[in-house]
Amino acid sequence: MNEHPTDAIVVGLDALPTDPVPTGWQPLPARAMVLAVLGGALPLAMPAAVAGAVLARVSDLLTPWLGAALLALAAALFGAWLGAKQHRSTAWRLDGEGLAVRRGRFWQRETRVPITRVQHLDLKRGPLQRRRHLATLVVHTAGTRHSAVTVPNLDADDAEHLRDRLGQQIDRDDD
Repeated sequence: MNEHPTDAIVVGLDALPTDPVPTGWQPLPARAMVLAVLGGALPLAMPAAVAGAVLARVSDLLTPWLGAALLALAAALFGAWLGAKQHRSTAWRLDGEGLAVRRGRFWQRETRVPITRVQHLDLKRGPLQRRRHLATLVVHTAGTRHSAVTVPNLDADDAEHLRDRLGQQIDRDDD
């Protein structure tokens, strides 16, 4: 189920002893690193290519194609580095209280979703995620209409398990 099992378990959410919930922070799977790198590199490379072409054209130091390629490459490398760092610094945890997501190293942000605030859950799987057996979990919460916590590039089995476990509370509340 999870690539990094922990020795400590907690039985919460009316779980059976045969359904342990890991209490430690769970990192994103290593196979998701490629998607994180691409997700960081591509959004920066496209506008940088346009800016590089314009700067090269205005300065007359380089041809527009060379200026676009150089600046796009530099931006893509920077974006890839940022994406890899973001991937390594994202972790999640499910316990008896709900779901927690931790992001960042220097400026760390931890988001906690109490089980009682969960309204509905979505699993998203793009073609690259399906190929790598990954999924994005979207937890919609009570509050404004844009209240949602997204955990991208989870192991698909972990994402389904989280959806099912968090969905148990929704089912109980509906009864």
